[in-house]
Amino acid sequence: MVELRKITYDNFNECIKLEPNEEQKNYVASNIYSIAEAYVALTNNECIPMPYALYNDDIMVGFIMLSYGEDDKNKDENVYGIWRFMIDKKYQGKGYGKEAMEKALGLIKTFPHGKASTVYLSYEPENIVAKSLYASFGFEETGEIEEEEAVAKLVL
Repeated sequence: MVELRKITYDNFNECIKLEPNEEQKNYVASNIYSIAEAYVALTNNECIPMPYALYNDDIMVGFIMLSYGEDDKNKDENVYGIWRFMIDKKYQGKGYGKEAMEKALGLIKTFPHGKASTVYLSYEPENIVAKSLYASFGFEETGEIEEEEAVAKLVL
């Protein structure tokens, strides 16, 4: 069973060593970049980053970074975001991605940092696997492109 665990000094090094398959490396930033981005966002009060290691039992299988903050389009609303999501190349094809997304959305629906009505994410348009996974959870493309990625949203 997949669970989300906070990044700590004990699991940091293992987390930054996780990698997607070679052909997927253009689709997702490295975990060390993501954790650094979380630090910058937090220290500049841009949002509340929520980086997690993904575990199946006691084996780290992936990484996800969620966020909570002001909606860029409607400053009176807050939204959750899924900034990063990856399953290590050794653990792909075992259902961990789907289970991890279920857990992440379950956490978001508890509104751990405040209420929101929407979850946003983005992905490379040619990443058909990601598009299919997100669509299976109800994410719909908005028609917007941000930094060459298709934006999709899920209404909670």
